[in-house]
Amino acid sequence: MTRFCAAILAALFVYVTAQPGAAQDVTLTSRDGAVEISGNLLGFDGEFYRVDTIYGELTVDGSGVLCEGPGCPDLTNFVAEVRFSGAPAVGRLLLPALMAAFGQKEGYDVTRVDGADGHRAIYRFEDRQTGALRGRFHFHLTNSDEGFADLLANEADIVMSLRELRPDEARLAEDAGIGDLTDRRRSRVLALDALVPLVTPDNPVRSITTTQLASVLAGEIDNWQDLGGPDAPIAVHLLAAETGLGQATEDRMLLGETRAFAPEARRHPSLTTLVHSVTRDPFALGIGSRTDKATLRELALTGECGFETTATRRAVKTEDYPLTAPVFLYSPARRFPRLVREFLAYTRSPAAQLVIRRAGYVDQLPEEIAIDAQGDRFANAVLRAGEDVSLEDLQQMVRVLTPLKRLTTTFRFEPGSARLDAQSRSNVTQLAQALERGLYDTRRLVFVGFSDGDGPAGPNRQIARKRAAAVREAVVAAAETANLSRLRIETQAFGEAMPMACDDSEWGRRANRRVEVWVR
Repeated sequence: MTRFCAAILAALFVYVTAQPGAAQDVTLTSRDGAVEISGNLLGFDGEFYRVDTIYGELTVDGSGVLCEGPGCPDLTNFVAEVRFSGAPAVGRLLLPALMAAFGQKEGYDVTRVDGADGHRAIYRFEDRQTGALRGRFHFHLTNSDEGFADLLANEADIVMSLRELRPDEARLAEDAGIGDLTDRRRSRVLALDALVPLVTPDNPVRSITTTQLASVLAGEIDNWQDLGGPDAPIAVHLLAAETGLGQATEDRMLLGETRAFAPEARRHPSLTTLVHSVTRDPFALGIGSRTDKATLRELALTGECGFETTATRRAVKTEDYPLTAPVFLYSPARRFPRLVREFLAYTRSPAAQLVIRRAGYVDQLPEEIAIDAQGDRFANAVLRAGEDVSLEDLQQMVRVLTPLKRLTTTFRFEPGSARLDAQSRSNVTQLAQALERGLYDTRRLVFVGFSDGDGPAGPNRQIARKRAAAVREAVVAAAETANLSRLRIETQAFGEAMPMACDDSEWGRRANRRVEVWVR
């Protein structure tokens, strides 16, 4: 039986049946003695008990009950506990950096205790003034698959993932009573990364079209000469299929294609081994991470029509670079201890975004890009305008946008869908929270819709306008406590007038279907 199947059975057992176990048995009695609840203690967050009873899982306010039994927590010296499981890159570098910064801000000394197997660690939060232990954050460092399996088996509280939740995993989580993990309250983008084609610095090839890259990975192009390089075979290196980035590579690199990766492609268990192998082979091409490429050089992605892009910070943040790879945290619909809630809230703060950037990832802090820093985009709008885009259309776009600055907060959609992609759903939350903090008070905020060039310009402009209005509504709905009367929020649409990529591939069309945010 596979680990994933075992996790499914364990999850069904944990959440559908009662869990006997004397070590965790508790009885909660109301202070007037009128109500009594018995069951197995699933958790205590310092304020609320979570108990598995014959009536199902119940959450009970600790201030209104007395606890008896061997499972009762120590209320005087409560220690917040949380279990993370999943991607090692997140658990070894990114989250420890964030925990250290959070501890420094809130007055905790954060120390690490490594497990004997090298895959587990505990981070202890101790009060800097008293030395009292306030929290233990447990880490199980495996891969994204194992993280979701641990969550289903009730062996983890938060999943660290380098890929998006799969539909079958979402269904299993709902069936197991964990909740809707696709809900923006249950999933969050912690940081941004990107998949990049990597070669040695002395490789003469500088760029590759997206269609060529797909053909290389499928084994249909196997010689560098076909890419303008030497007459030498291309050695393809990929991350193993069970790793989060390996699965993200499969999901993103052959987007819209029915082909599979070449069977002779060499698979690696980690980025470290992939980078090492590509470094030693002048004829290798590896698909790796923007955050960990060592001395290797990234190939620029181009299209047949001449667009070229690399994984710069702004290009990743805006998703103008087509192979962005968000870093996810997934958690069930349960209440965490206050220390854990405060830490998770901190990860969205502007201070945390600076920590994320120092750790080598791309942060989600919005940046404003002045019009004079976007000359290439407007030049391409003129050069690549289709027959249905008139000079008057371009002039109108320039008149509207020239007084404004573009935010790096951009919204894109899942392939073949009107649903926002994972990074964009996170952007809804980020922008809504900025509105609630009053960051754009007295300013003008314009949601601008763009489309690909597939089809007539008129209908494309209408579709772009509807998408801009839908994104505006999603942000406004999420900004529940914002005083929106203090700013102007508008929508505009220019359809296919400013393409970001070629329309000759699904990658390019997806990049062009977007809603940008402009401010003044």
